[in-house]
Amino acid sequence: MADDVVSADTDGAAVGWKRAADTGLTFRRITDADLPFLARLYASTRTEELAAAPWSEDQKAAFLDMQFRAQHAHYQQYYPTAYWLVTMRAGENIGRLYLDRWPSEHCIIDIAFLPDHRGTGLGGALIRDLLDEAAAAGKAMSIHVEKFNPAMRLYRRLGFVTEEDKGVYDLMRWRATADAQVKIA
Repeated sequence: MADDVVSADTDGAAVGWKRAADTGLTFRRITDADLPFLARLYASTRTEELAAAPWSEDQKAAFLDMQFRAQHAHYQQYYPTAYWLVTMRAGENIGRLYLDRWPSEHCIIDIAFLPDHRGTGLGGALIRDLLDEAAAAGKAMSIHVEKFNPAMRLYRRLGFVTEEDKGVYDLMRWRATADAQVKIA
């Protein structure tokens, strides 16, 4: 993906992500104006985890805001060459994809969808496209996944294996094979 390919709303097919395009996904680079949406998206991924916390809603909101800002700053600092994309469908912001392409592998830094769009096949279509891209480049794909993330089943089905226990997260890696595109089709 060239730096200038994803600017305004870019159809997934324009960057070689046909399955994503077939589901109606489009992508654009994040801007500072997206930070409130991205913070809300982040908070939606932590709702269940914080449900049992004995905090007021204001305390939870403050905690989530602080965590989002810390995560965002960390990602920006440690993945300076990454693609920071808002995922959209029918013109609506519905998720994010943070992706870095390294010389030895591609790394999904983060992928998330709003609750109404989870479990609908959108993430699976997009990840299959990303695996096709990595396979075509002869590279592996890595992702850190929280141990209790329901998407763990999808990653395993697609051939990701846990390579390292990182505490709360597992480092998972998918390796391209000669018939990788056949396996993930």
